[in-house]
Amino acid sequence: MERIYTIPLRDVKKVPRTIRSPKAIRLVREFMERHMKSNDIIIDSSVNEKIWERGIQKTPPKIKVKAVKDEDGTVSVTLVE
Repeated sequence: MERIYTIPLRDVKKVPRTIRSPKAIRLVREFMERHMKSNDIIIDSSVNEKIWERGIQKTPPKIKVKAVKDEDGTVSVTLVE
């Protein structure tokens, strides 16, 4: 199964500046667990680099990702180009 999602990261702006990018990564993981119904989530380094692109304080407001679920339940999350 393969799906493309636009994950809103607006709520990250409500947390302290020094933990925004780590919180955004956690939000991506929680979003994928909720929507793909799996606890085994593998986030690609391209997604991590996109969130951390402007540092720890200035995260993007949203991010577009492609999620692929394998037969064993593993979900791979990559950045949509």
